[in-house]
Amino acid sequence: MSRRETFVLECETAAADRGTVELHGVVQWGAPDRRWPSGCRPAILLCHGFKGFMDWGFHPPLADLLADRGFTVVRFNFSSSGMRPGDDLVTDVEGFRRGTYTQDRIEVLRVLSAVGSEIAAGLADPDHLGLLGHSRGGGAALQAAAHPDWSGRLRALVTWAALSSYDRYGDAVKQAWRRDGEIPIVNGRTGQELPFSVEVLEDVEAHREELDLHRAAGRRRAPWLIVHGGDDETVPAVEAEGLHRHAADPRQLQVIAGAGHTFGARHPFAGPTPHLIEAMNLTQTWMRRHLC
Repeated sequence: MSRRETFVLECETAAADRGTVELHGVVQWGAPDRRWPSGCRPAILLCHGFKGFMDWGFHPPLADLLADRGFTVVRFNFSSSGMRPGDDLVTDVEGFRRGTYTQDRIEVLRVLSAVGSEIAAGLADPDHLGLLGHSRGGGAALQAAAHPDWSGRLRALVTWAALSSYDRYGDAVKQAWRRDGEIPIVNGRTGQELPFSVEVLEDVEAHREELDLHRAAGRRRAPWLIVHGGDDETVPAVEAEGLHRHAADPRQLQVIAGAGHTFGARHPFAGPTPHLIEAMNLTQTWMRRHLC
């Protein structure tokens, strides 16, 4: 059984009028391991997806698995999730509304910089760090892996069902978005209808080069495992193929036949599916190869 501790980090924001935000997270680690007699282990940061949160579905069991395999595992809620620890509904509606992709990148970089010092001190080796992101969180993880401060430091990257572009809305939606200042986003799990600010669209349009995920794929240097479901209904597998084509070596694409966007997982978690087990096994093997 893994042990855990919670943390709160202050993080700057991309928007000048917002000041800072608090990032809430959890650190997990397993039983003493003779490979790491000091207790300071390789660490993996998990990044959840859009309308997700750090306790959604497969994230806790994935963290448990990786902690049991000898890693220190860090997960947190993006401010764009609008979720607080223990929440089942979005309670920070303004955080969700104004959650830009640039802000996601800032937050991943902030947590990475804190691992082994402000958080997980004595439990995580800051020179042996890996990143794992799902869906929108996969895009944020890729952006962080390509950042000049981390492209030469990060030891491993895994993405599950990652986006290949943040420009995902048609012209008619964009026109209404600009006209109204926001568009409604429905959370299928809870039924909540949540506002999505035009600031998100403006962020994509104003920072196309910085937010270009194909460009990031070519700039990152960490060994990258791209895991995608062959029947992904949200982010088609062709997007994974595009990321793989643009990626610099070392990288590997693994399409899981028949798998959907969450590899069969739901929230609340009802147990692993064969597709999820395959994704987890691929991930732990990759992380052990490149971090240990």
